[in-house]
Amino acid sequence: MAKKVIELNHVSKIYKLFGNDKKRFLATFNKSIKYKEKIAINDITFSVDKGESVAIFGRNGAGKSTILKMITGVSYPTYGEIHVDGRVGALLELTSGFDPEFTGRENIYLKGQLIGLTNPEIEEVENEIIDFAEVGEYIDQPLRTYSSGMKSRLGFAINVCIRPEILIVDEALSVGDSKFQKKCVARIKKIIEKYGTTLLFVTHSTSTAKEFCKRGIVLRSGRVLYDGNINEAIMWYDESLKRKEKNWDPRITSENENRIKATMRMSLKHMIVLILVIVSLIVALGVWYSFISMR
Repeated sequence: MAKKVIELNHVSKIYKLFGNDKKRFLATFNKSIKYKEKIAINDITFSVDKGESVAIFGRNGAGKSTILKMITGVSYPTYGEIHVDGRVGALLELTSGFDPEFTGRENIYLKGQLIGLTNPEIEEVENEIIDFAEVGEYIDQPLRTYSSGMKSRLGFAINVCIRPEILIVDEALSVGDSKFQKKCVARIKKIIEKYGTTLLFVTHSTSTAKEFCKRGIVLRSGRVLYDGNINEAIMWYDESLKRKEKNWDPRITSENENRIKATMRMSLKHMIVLILVIVSLIVALGVWYSFISMR
């Protein structure tokens, strides 16, 4: 049986939408501040096996980036559980974690340490990263002197050269010119074939997805619309793009929504019970203290 390296179990992500930043700040101290809720991810369950390459499709706002952020630990689910087993190379925001005052070389070590590598491990791939990024003598110049393209190439190079066990790609293959893009595609293919890297690939390009993946997951309005063969997934994705109805899904029932509501009710009950227990303990401690004082 294949080892599962990514698991999402009944995961939901609900954002609190406040009228302005002031209300958002006050809500930290005052729970009566009103807000609206947006369900970005609605009770999603799927897993990815070691060495598997999976494409995720969906129109803007379907929840693709939210899922990736939760898998990489940038944000957390409101409900449900996520388990990730392996070193992750995330091609999301390629320049995140960089310090503009550090040189390119220093940023390689900074980002490597943020990923969890030791200095000897970074040294082992340092020259490979520099060669792949094609920044030349700028590698020892402050990052603030780099163009946006140079920064992105360096960020991409770091993530693909550290030999990640899990590679997460969010439309990152548009980095640089067409020659560099081809090099990026070739590099991803190499680490998949040579190291058995697991790939989670978010894209709008169905042709690129077919080049890497045999399985596809289609999202719509925070739900899994389809999960299976890549060709079938592309058909579902193309059909979903034609449908204007926000919640279109020929198989949708109210099951998912009912499960979230039930979970929310259960969480509220647990919170009430916990408060009652705490109050009871406080009262008991007060009685005990009074008894001790009288003696």
